[in-house]
Amino acid sequence: MNLETPMSMRMSRRPVVLALLLSLAAAGCGGGSGGGSESGGKLTVWLAVDAKESWPELVQATNKRFAEAHPGVEVEVQYQQWPTKNQKLDAVLAGKNVPDVVEMGNSETTNYIHNGAFAPIDPARFDQSGAWLPALADACREGDKMYCVPYYVGARIGVYRTDLFAEAGIHGAPKTYPELISAFDRLKSTFGPKDPNFSAFYMPGRYWNAAMAFVKDAGGEIAVKEGDRWKSTLSSPKSVAGLTEWKRLIDTYYVGDRAKDNGDQPGVVAQGHVAVFYGNTWESDAAADEKSGGDPALKGKFSTFAFPGPSGRLLPPFLGGSTLAVPAKSKRKELANDWIKMFTDRQSQKGLIAANTLPNNTVQLAEVAAGGINGPSAQAAATGGWMTPFAPGWTSVEKSNILPEMLERIANGKASVRDATREADKRIDEVINES
Repeated sequence: MNLETPMSMRMSRRPVVLALLLSLAAAGCGGGSGGGSESGGKLTVWLAVDAKESWPELVQATNKRFAEAHPGVEVEVQYQQWPTKNQKLDAVLAGKNVPDVVEMGNSETTNYIHNGAFAPIDPARFDQSGAWLPALADACREGDKMYCVPYYVGARIGVYRTDLFAEAGIHGAPKTYPELISAFDRLKSTFGPKDPNFSAFYMPGRYWNAAMAFVKDAGGEIAVKEGDRWKSTLSSPKSVAGLTEWKRLIDTYYVGDRAKDNGDQPGVVAQGHVAVFYGNTWESDAAADEKSGGDPALKGKFSTFAFPGPSGRLLPPFLGGSTLAVPAKSKRKELANDWIKMFTDRQSQKGLIAANTLPNNTVQLAEVAAGGINGPSAQAAATGGWMTPFAPGWTSVEKSNILPEMLERIANGKASVRDATREADKRIDEVINES
């Protein structure tokens, strides 16, 4: 699953996005490679529902450009929900009638590529392929071949209540880890005595993407490849050090259920007992949107910052995003590649940036307004971040909930960091190499 999935909170930017994309559609209609024997008929594209909710104008503009380059070819876009997308994809891939383009979360691709589900692509055919973000490009690579095209990325950052910071006498967002800890201390001493549910830092125990960022910051890894095999390394000294600091933050600054994950984070923040959380920019909008279970009174009271890590560098974020692949059974591979080319080119990436989404390449990260709400996310993404292991059995690791269960035991004090990580290493090693 794409763990950085954006939300329809970006709808307020739609007039800007629409104006930009209409101009792009008018200016950039060329670029097709010709349909050949594939001309005419229908091209079926599977996109996650985020495109429908947050940048429908980009889809419309791409289809307009594609129609002018390939007259007579109808593009049918079918929007998929993340929880059921892969189950549906597995079912259709077993047959003959497959979609021609499919969106994949970058942590989902490895097993499909390993099992021959996608056709290889030529990176040279696609705009700015030399600058693709490694977290996306590496997910598409097996050996010396590429099997998908980066689409967009997201990076978690710090989100804070500006009104609470002001009341606690904190002037601006923290830029270093000592400043961050100092801010937490002031928030806790200011609001904790009068609010027993107050968390200076919201960090539920099963929030594994956040915990693994501390592992990476300390120089640790979830797993490493040794020869042709992957081996879990959560019990290594560096990984243990990162998780130990994560546990210290929970013990000191978080008040709440340690058996929770971050799935309802915006709703919890909306209750008004949280000063800082680690998440996506859209979550601050959701926390203030009544339609999402938020509190409209919080609108305008959030800001973001690139989260500093204990190492002295920025906390490396999980770079979750999406890629676009062409199923090996597609009968319209050339047309599919042309559609992807238009949907991911420089012009289209500008449309994503206008929709408060990070582009697929390092060059255009610089086009994200530094002073905007997504500026810190671009700054964090530019560090390179981290990704889950590109191992054939990683999907099995996630489905087994090994990391959340390990973290819950640590957070609740049911096991030491060392004992919990040793057990998790054994469980991960049992499945991580299975395809």
